[in-house]
Amino acid sequence: MAHTALDPGFRRLIDEHAPVRQAGSGFTFTEGPIWHPTEHYLLFSDMPADVRRRLDRAGVRDATRPSNKANGLTYDAALNLLACEHATSSVVRIRPDGTREILARHFQGRELNSPNDLCVKSDGAIYFTDPWYGRMPVYGVERPRQLGWQGVFRIRPGAKPGEEPQLLVDRYTFSQPNGLCFSPDESLLYVNDTDQANIRVYEVAADGSLKNGRIFASGLRDVLEPGVPDGMKCDAEGNIWCTAPGGLWVFAPNGRLLGKVAVPELAANLHWGGPDWRTLYVCATTSVYAIPVKVGPRSEPFMAARPQAAERPAGSEEVLRLDPSRCALIIQDMQNDVVMEGGAFAASGSPEHCRQQNAIANIARLAAHCRARGVPVIHVWFVRRADGRDMTLNAPLFEGCVDANALVEGSWGAEPVPGLEAQPGDHVIRKARMSAWEGTPLERILKAEGRDLVIETGAWTNMSIEHTARTGADKGYVMIIPEDGCSTMNADWHRASIDYAMRNVAMVTTTEEVIRALG
Repeated sequence: MAHTALDPGFRRLIDEHAPVRQAGSGFTFTEGPIWHPTEHYLLFSDMPADVRRRLDRAGVRDATRPSNKANGLTYDAALNLLACEHATSSVVRIRPDGTREILARHFQGRELNSPNDLCVKSDGAIYFTDPWYGRMPVYGVERPRQLGWQGVFRIRPGAKPGEEPQLLVDRYTFSQPNGLCFSPDESLLYVNDTDQANIRVYEVAADGSLKNGRIFASGLRDVLEPGVPDGMKCDAEGNIWCTAPGGLWVFAPNGRLLGKVAVPELAANLHWGGPDWRTLYVCATTSVYAIPVKVGPRSEPFMAARPQAAERPAGSEEVLRLDPSRCALIIQDMQNDVVMEGGAFAASGSPEHCRQQNAIANIARLAAHCRARGVPVIHVWFVRRADGRDMTLNAPLFEGCVDANALVEGSWGAEPVPGLEAQPGDHVIRKARMSAWEGTPLERILKAEGRDLVIETGAWTNMSIEHTARTGADKGYVMIIPEDGCSTMNADWHRASIDYAMRNVAMVTTTEEVIRALG
């Protein structure tokens, strides 16, 4: 769907025709998306369903149930999860071992309304909004209000659990304060108001208090399109992205409306994620959407964090799940010249490493299971003409292929290895480059089959497999690498590719784990 550029600066942030991909759906009302910077998954709230969900390469699964109808989520610098709980009127901290601590619940002896959204300053202070949506039916637990007004609060750095938070604004300034975010240098704090349909901006004083508040943007309404100010985030350039009618409205630091991002459902909140922080995840009513953007988020403290060593509680091991209806299996370059004794490249050590990995047997077992589960199997074979006129000699790999008279179409060397021949119903793709995407119908086949989770096996790990995984990730596919279903010339090259390059672009796992995950 097309987005709307109202200022040329909008096109530097997002392409006007950037796709809006539905990453997950079938939920009740989604909120609070946050990306884990080291384990690379999205956590989000489904408030009415009273569950916190996790979206990763394997799909969506429950993470916490019940969640006390939590709304806004973020992490602190130590990667503890911080959550605004509607049902308990609390801001809580959940440590990696599962320990839950109430950071704030009362102000001047009265219960907070229902903390809604929060953000963390680099000094560790937590700022949060406190409308009363969580005391309404559906989105919380219906009960009387104790405060009678809605504020914006700060939990000081190092505060003891349960310590009273600091009220930062006049208690009658806001009707329903909601989304909030810092500017990149943390000199400004933006807070929107859902009822008033505006955004205020405050200067942040040295002691963390707020001063000199003013209206930053107003009139975030449209009688023709549903949507209100709700979630709000700041990008690396200081632009403000706020949910609004039709999706998201993007404002320059001076308050100028740059453009609008169209979202199919009523948008509630947003956050950046992905390995390069260039995917914008939007929680919108029953779904989570993923949108490629050209700008990243402001640098938040948790983004530079490293996980603290901690033992998992018993029974907490994560289990990989894969939806067979979304998967496809690639078997790449498993040909006689590449990995068999007597092949053109046998002197490289590739046959020995293939045996060490038990790659042929592992791939055959995985392929049989995929066929049984309705997962398409796609063979990718490197073939060339005997005269070499279809090869460019711009790289040593291609020169070596011609010099060794390897992978000539119709020859024994170009044939698939015994046990990995194409079966009826399989797809066969021929290529003349390293990547399976280059000059082939691979993407057309995946789209025709409706597949976006690509399990990739074959040879060589640090060449064809890695190149294909990198390109697949760039194209938006989830690449899954069972590392014992891949091989190359030696274990050192294999491990270097798996441990350094591949883990940044793919899910690295094992053949057995993929088989279990497919069911």
